[in-house]
Formats: sequence, C-alpha cells, structure tokens
Amino acid sequence: MLKTQTGRNKVSSLTQLIGFFKPYKFRLLVAIFVLIIAAAAALALPIAIKLIIDQGYLLQQPEKLNRYFILLLVIVAVMAVFSAIRYYLVMWLGERIVADIRSTLYQHVLKMEPAFFETTRTGEVLSRLTTDTTLVQSVVGAGISVTLRSTLLLIGSLVMLSVTNLELTGLILIIVPLILMPLIFFGRKIRRLSKKNQDCIADSSAIAGETFNAIQVLQSYNLENHYSQRYNTSVENAFATARHRLMARALLSAFAIFTVFSGLMAIIWLGAQWVQEGKISLGELSQFLLYGVMVATNTASLSEVWGDVQRAAGAMERILELLKSEPAIVSVVSTLSIPKAASEAISFKHIFFNYPSRPEQHALQNFSLTIKPGETVALVGPSGAGKSTVFQLLLRFYDIQQGKININGQNIAQVEIKKLRQHIAIVPQETSIFAASVLENIRFGNPNATDEEIKIAAKAAAADEFIDQLPDGYHTYLGERGLRLSVGQRQRIAIARAILKNAPILLLDEATSSLDAESEQLVQHALEHLMQNRTTLVIAHRLSTVLKADRIVVMSHGEIVAVGNHQELLEQKGLYARLAALQFGDVD
Repeated sequence: MLKTQTGRNKVSSLTQLIGFFKPYKFRLLVAIFVLIIAAAAALALPIAIKLIIDQGYLLQQPEKLNRYFILLLVIVAVMAVFSAIRYYLVMWLGERIVADIRSTLYQHVLKMEPAFFETTRTGEVLSRLTTDTTLVQSVVGAGISVTLRSTLLLIGSLVMLSVTNLELTGLILIIVPLILMPLIFFGRKIRRLSKKNQDCIADSSAIAGETFNAIQVLQSYNLENHYSQRYNTSVENAFATARHRLMARALLSAFAIFTVFSGLMAIIWLGAQWVQEGKISLGELSQFLLYGVMVATNTASLSEVWGDVQRAAGAMERILELLKSEPAIVSVVSTLSIPKAASEAISFKHIFFNYPSRPEQHALQNFSLTIKPGETVALVGPSGAGKSTVFQLLLRFYDIQQGKININGQNIAQVEIKKLRQHIAIVPQETSIFAASVLENIRFGNPNATDEEIKIAAKAAAADEFIDQLPDGYHTYLGERGLRLSVGQRQRIAIARAILKNAPILLLDEATSSLDAESEQLVQHALEHLMQNRTTLVIAHRLSTVLKADRIVVMSHGEIVAVGNHQELLEQKGLYARLAALQFGDVD
C-alpha cells in the first residue's frame, strides 16, 4: 500500500522537479533571459507614457510627442515578440517535463513485482499517471510562466515605484503583507484539500477500472445498480472535497482582489491631491499609477498561481509516493549468465516460501526437486498445493525466504532478471491479449521476429486456421483483452508466443485446458514438437498431458507427497489416485 508523505516533505515536494529540469537547463536559461527582456520592456512602458504626457502633451511639443510615441511602439513590439518567445519556451519545458515524469513513472511501475499489485489497485496507479501529472503540468508550464513573469514585474514595479515616489511606495508596502499572510494560510488548506480530492478521484478510477475489466461477471449477477451507487458515492466524495477547495480558493481571490484594488484607489486619491497641490506632475502620477496597476495585477496573478501551486504540490506528493516505492525484487548487476548445458537443468533445493500478503501461510515448505535436461515433469495436486508458486519462483516474480533455485547449476538470484527470463517461455492458464493486431500479439514472444516467422509459429500452434478466418487475417485488431476471441483461440495465441520465443525451458500452466477436443489434439501435437530437446514443467489436470510426462510430482500444501510415472502413482493408491478418479474418471 502506498503511504502518504507528511510534514516537511509536503512543502518540498515540488522541489523534486529540479531533477527533471536539469537535462534542459540551457533552454531554461534562454527562457529566463527572454523573460527578463520582456519584463524590462513592460517596465519601460510607464516611463514612455510619462514622457508623452509631461514632455509632449503638456508642453505642446509635437516633435517630442511623435518621437515618444515611436519609442512607445518600439517598446510594445519588443514586449510582444519576447513575450511570445518566452511563452513558447516555458510551455515547451512544461510539456517536456511532464512527458518525462510520465515516462519515468510508467517505467518505475513496470519494474514493480507482482506483490505490489496485490496491495495497489491499477486505477490508483493510472490516476497518478494521468490526473496527477496533468495538475503538475499546469504549474510546470503555464504556472511557471506566470510566476516568473509576475514575480519579475512585481519586483521591478516596486523598485520603479520607489524611484518615482517613495512616500506613495510606502503605502504599497503596507498592502503587500496583508495579502501574503492569507495566501500562506489558505494555500496550505488548498493543498490538503487538493490531495484529498485527488485521492477520491483515484478511488473512482479504481472502481471504474475494476468493473470494466469484469463487466460480464458484473452484468450476469445484476450488480449494475450496486456498483453504480458505489461509484456515485466515490464521485460525490470527490465533488465534496473539490467544493471545499473551490470555496477556499474563492475566498483567497476575493480577499486579494479587494485588498489590492482598495489600496490602489487610496493611492489614486492621494496622488490626485498631490497633483493639485503641485507636489508631483501629472505624468509622474500616471507613471506611478501604471506601476501601481502592475503591482496589483501581478500580485493577483501570483495569488491565483499560488492556489494552482498548492494543488500541484498535493499531486506531486502522490507521484513521489509512487516513485519512492521500491521493488522488492531487485535485479543484480552481474556478468554471470546461465550456462548452456549441465547435468541438472533445474533444481529446487529446500525451498521455503510464503507470499508477502500471506506471511503466516507457507506456499512452499522444504520443496526440493531436480529436473534433468530435456525432461518433462508434471506438477499435479489440489488447488492451493503450490503448483503455480513453483512457476512464479522460477521466473523470479518473488524471492524465496530460504533455499536456492539453480538453472544449469547457476543460482538464479545471481543472474540478471532479463537474462533469466530469456531462458524461459510460458503458456499461462489465462492468456493476456493486448489491444493490437494478431501479428503484434504473437510477436511478444520475440520482438525481433519477422512476419514469416510469426506465421510459422502460429501454424505450429494450430492458430493459423482461425486467424485466416478473421476479417483482416494476421492484421486483424483484436481489441482490449482480446474479447473478440474465444478462450481456446487466446490460448493458441499464447502457445504461438512460446513457440516463437524458442527458449530452452518451457512452462505450461494447463496449456490445453480451454481447448475443445479437436483443437486440443492439434495443439498437443504442436506442444510435443515444441517440447523436444527442451526442459518442460507442466501444471496438468488433463490426463493426456500427465500420461506423456517423464515424471509426475504430486503436491499438497506446498510439499511433495509423491513422485513417479502415471502407473506407479496409481498403484500407490494415494492422493494422485484420488485426484485421477475425481478429475479424469476411473483410470485403473
């Protein structure tokens, strides 16, 4: 389960973005330089207007008036060009950084072991990949652009105000702290509410993803109304937290606008009195007012952005929670590889293992088994006996608590996981079909395979017959989870993948369990060809598979209770004989 950060980490969550900016520091420096030019041009506007009023209009000097208007036009042109460049550069950085965050997050999640997904819902992960990164994007892109521009203009305006008239500037400096204090208070509240809102949205996504993946089961049990109410409750919770966040944000904006513009009106009133008294010129007052407007508008902009920053901080916390979760299975960095040949192809030595989600219950205990090169060994036993666990450990989806697993004499814990899995092909009981064409789905077995090699593998798996009947043959789009195919057809796709991979070790998890009699005969023939000169482990319930195994290992409660061939085990009148009678009928 993902844990929530607390305390100081919340405040510093957005600083973690610095690492994502480093590859683009040159572009960032260029953007800052362009921003400074655009801000300088904006700060020069009030000076040009002062000159137009005092030196041109009031003194009735047309030549100077025209010259200052030309100067004003040049300043506006510079501001427009550099503002456009600044916008493009900063928004490009925002898009690029968020794309990098999403890629990093996705790659990190792909490295997590199956135990991670036992406690973390897929919808929760997807919410952090999409909704949370979008919130961060609002700050990294437009937010940074507005923040940098407004900060520079605010500081520059305050400096120019003090140069223009120090007494009036003092009044401005009284107003600014009155705005900052509520900003800090409401900002913290907005951040907490934003994170709570994102958690509620993630819960909604998780419910939707869970139900869509099991839509047929849900509809068959008439659970539409039940899950609709559950989803609506989650959505309403998200709306309630969003409403509280919006209320806090609205109060913050109202206070900032009232304070800023009330102060501005006070300055206008006082400045008008001073113009009448001759203390300052009309142009000087105009210049001061323009700088005052800049202070007001940029302070208001910063207050708006601050609310977005707090929302993004809450989203970044959730992203960091996921990025900081460490995979329990860590691949070693090693030059060791699995030898090509040995007297023992696979050996399990005194294995003790329990799943992280069930620490009290042994999945395997004192499990020892040696398999010779080219041997076919079938694992049989009741549900929960530990058969699938053997496959999971061999593929190193989990690490064992005690014991050792060797392939060709090499401890698999000392081999890089990618090198280990290159030696193993698996046909799972439940085949995963991806939203791609038939060709691409089979190509998962070997990404470098040619189309011709894929078709040969499909033919060997007895899959070409139904593939040729699809609307576009091998180029037919199968759709998400392959719902257009029957269970048996999906199984033959999986077998084609295993054939294409051409690995020395083959794992068959009830590979023919979902096939009709005719298809089973075709696939069984293909598997016999595939199993030649390969070490094969079979989880078998079908009698046909058990009969052809070199040895049958009978398991119960994570332990081996008997080993032998079909006839030997029947004669022992033990667990295997009872299973054979129950599952396959009387086989005496």
